[in-house]
Amino acid sequence: MTVKHATFTLERTYPVPPARVFAAWADPAAKTRWFVPDGTHELDFRVGGRETIEAAGPGGTPLSVLSIYHDIVPERRIVYSTTLSGGDALATVSITTVELIGEGDGTRLVLTEQDTLLDDAEKPEWREQGTGEWLDRLGEALK
Repeated sequence: MTVKHATFTLERTYPVPPARVFAAWADPAAKTRWFVPDGTHELDFRVGGRETIEAAGPGGTPLSVLSIYHDIVPERRIVYSTTLSGGDALATVSITTVELIGEGDGTRLVLTEQDTLLDDAEKPEWREQGTGEWLDRLGEALK
């Protein structure tokens, strides 16, 4: 039984205003397109709201993701906590802060994630890589 802690920060710049980036997070259909390429997704985007994802992981293991939104400041900030389970085993618990900063006609997004990784079910570099990939898909969706 092991516990690891990790924190990472990723930044992306998108050539659209913060309102468009925020809308891509807030609208369930829009978020499904860039955030969940495979699996089922439900989003109740409000403080206290939940987001769920059910998908197949490596080797067909069912993956379940549950996020709860704790702070939402339109066009500026989103804070949520997430649990990720593979089968019946809890793999990670995380807190994520997304900041949207207007820069000229664009937006600089700064995402900071603090992770608790349990029993070597996931590695910090996997979390960072996967998060970077969906931020890149967000950029494609905003074009």
